[in-house]
Amino acid sequence: MNRAHPDERGRIVISRMVAAAARAFLVALLVAMPTLMAPGADADAAQMVALLALIAAVLTFVEYVSEYPSLIEFRNAPPFNRMRFLALFLTVLLLSLIARHQVHPFALGAVLSGIGDVAGGILDFPFSPVRLMVLLAPEGASAALTDLIRTHAGLAYLISMGLLAVFVCLVRFLDWPIRRGAFNFWVNLPLFDPTAGGDVLRRLKRDANINIALGFLLPFLIPAVVKAVSSLSMSIHLDDPQTLIWMTSAWAFLPASMIMRGFALMRIAELIEEKRRRAYRQAQVQVA
Repeated sequence: MNRAHPDERGRIVISRMVAAAARAFLVALLVAMPTLMAPGADADAAQMVALLALIAAVLTFVEYVSEYPSLIEFRNAPPFNRMRFLALFLTVLLLSLIARHQVHPFALGAVLSGIGDVAGGILDFPFSPVRLMVLLAPEGASAALTDLIRTHAGLAYLISMGLLAVFVCLVRFLDWPIRRGAFNFWVNLPLFDPTAGGDVLRRLKRDANINIALGFLLPFLIPAVVKAVSSLSMSIHLDDPQTLIWMTSAWAFLPASMIMRGFALMRIAELIEEKRRRAYRQAQVQVA
């Protein structure tokens, strides 16, 4: 059995630690970004966000510093997770810049607001997800707040649709995830229990269809649930910049992420099915 040289093994461990620390820093920055950039954050909220950012960074570091994943799927199948994180990071960053522009106008904020206005105007038609988000504006809200919600929703939804388009092209035209080598099913799907019962291929296709269906429904369901919760118990203050940023980001990102996972599982099912067909053909040739 070949074993890595101690020096080489040490370099691998150090490289993994550095990469994990970089990812942990980026996750912490993502969590803290609206508080750092958007106006109106008080001291108590800043302390809570700092604690959440620290917890998220520690969890990310522990996950990526280990040799094998325990929670994060497709860790060794880039750029799946990188694309998702980049889309979420970009959404939160751009929405934070727009929120800052409302108080301290600057050129980039004006450009982003214009793009969001155009996207929101195009996507804001009857029964659309963006229209449902706009309807979450509190009763008696000003026209400026309604326009801001539309701008945030339009820009966030545009980014999520771009994420899906890029990933579909990556799967269909660039042969993800086997372009760079074999796909390790057990490492990249640590939460999928192959011994739970039933055929693995059938379960993968079922989970893929469920994820895709929920991904298409969530942009409509989330505003309805938020509206019901706010009317029954506690009110959600969309006039608060941080609340608006996180709610809009989650509303746009979670459905896109679920659809991505559904397409990824369907792709893995296709690879397994193709491998089974090859195995059956080889067995038939050997028998013949």
